[in-house]
Amino acid sequence: MRTDVRVLAAENWDEWYDNLIRAFGGVPEPAEERALWRELTEPDRAIGAWDGDLCVGTAGAFRFRLTVPGGSAVPAAGVTMVSVAATHRRRGVLTSMMRRQLADVRSWGEPLAVLTASEPAIYGRFGYGAATFHTNAEIDTTRVRLSVPEGTDDVRLRYAEPADALDVCEAVYARLVAGRPGMVARVPGWERLWVLDPESEREGASPLQCVLAERDGEVVGYARFRVKRDWEPAGPHGTVVAQDVDALDPAAHAALWQFLFGIDLTSRIDARRRPVDEPWQYLVSDIRRCSLLVRDSLHVRLVDVGAALEARTYQTPVDVVLAVEDTFCPWNSGRWRLAGDPKGASCARTEDAADLALSVRELGSAYLGGVSLDALAAAGRVRELRQGALAEASLAFASTVAPWLPHGF
Repeated sequence: MRTDVRVLAAENWDEWYDNLIRAFGGVPEPAEERALWRELTEPDRAIGAWDGDLCVGTAGAFRFRLTVPGGSAVPAAGVTMVSVAATHRRRGVLTSMMRRQLADVRSWGEPLAVLTASEPAIYGRFGYGAATFHTNAEIDTTRVRLSVPEGTDDVRLRYAEPADALDVCEAVYARLVAGRPGMVARVPGWERLWVLDPESEREGASPLQCVLAERDGEVVGYARFRVKRDWEPAGPHGTVVAQDVDALDPAAHAALWQFLFGIDLTSRIDARRRPVDEPWQYLVSDIRRCSLLVRDSLHVRLVDVGAALEARTYQTPVDVVLAVEDTFCPWNSGRWRLAGDPKGASCARTEDAADLALSVRELGSAYLGGVSLDALAAAGRVRELRQGALAEASLAFASTVAPWLPHGF
């Protein structure tokens, strides 16, 4: 069978989206959620694979701006809604869509493509490398205590309806974006996703709740969460399911976590997708009883090596020639001279001898500063061709703040 990969026509969205839902198990979404995803989908940035009149593959690309080391917001294609019908697996459908999509991203002038992977093993062959990680925690609040910083008691907390507080919460989020690589500047409409609250997705927990942290009348943080009740013969054993906790300063951060620790009738906090360097970890009395689990999050793909490497800054001065291998996007292959420092960078093709050799996948992993070139070299994924070049580049690529993607897409 021959499949035709083409841009999504708006009138075909329902069939296209139904194929996606079926590929992810076939469980229908609540009508409100489906309607919002339809609104957020940009058909001219989405493609489908068609076998005659049947949609057998889907892929989309949101229009994002991604924070990179140095604080710049770089255009990035947020790859999403990727699926292939089970009837058409192992026929090259996904490869055809990925090839077409990356060519499109290049034509749009976006130097990066990013995604979160339901199955990480799939995307490495297309040049994506795991670049950010997050922590999941299950905190035993009966055994763990917080030691909070000075000023925590000056923060006022109050309940607010999640939908009513959406604007002030988004304002806090927006102030945080430039300070951490991997965060995404959300476009209008995306904020509504975080307060969709269908009962079918609560897993027995309460409706979504929101608490605002204020100082001198200004909102300086917020927490959105649910409470899942449970009782044992000895008494209550409920769980606080923390969805979002964002704050502008240490005291507001501590105040929100102190509140979550102290919610009545609960003995555990279930926190998902948190930064690996989040401050609460250094306030707790017993980190072992927080049951930390680290997993991959954002996968990064450099679509234009030169533009992408120029878009970020570097922690220390660096001047290296990178021999880049990119079999999937051959326009990136070759030698690139990267010269940069904390103020900026240049990256251009060169005929000079290479100092480091790596594939575009390793470059994607190291791009946001959360995966070191040293570690990749130890795994045999980066080769040092000039003595000292690896240490120089690894230090320069690092970020003082762990990159983090707060949510999926």
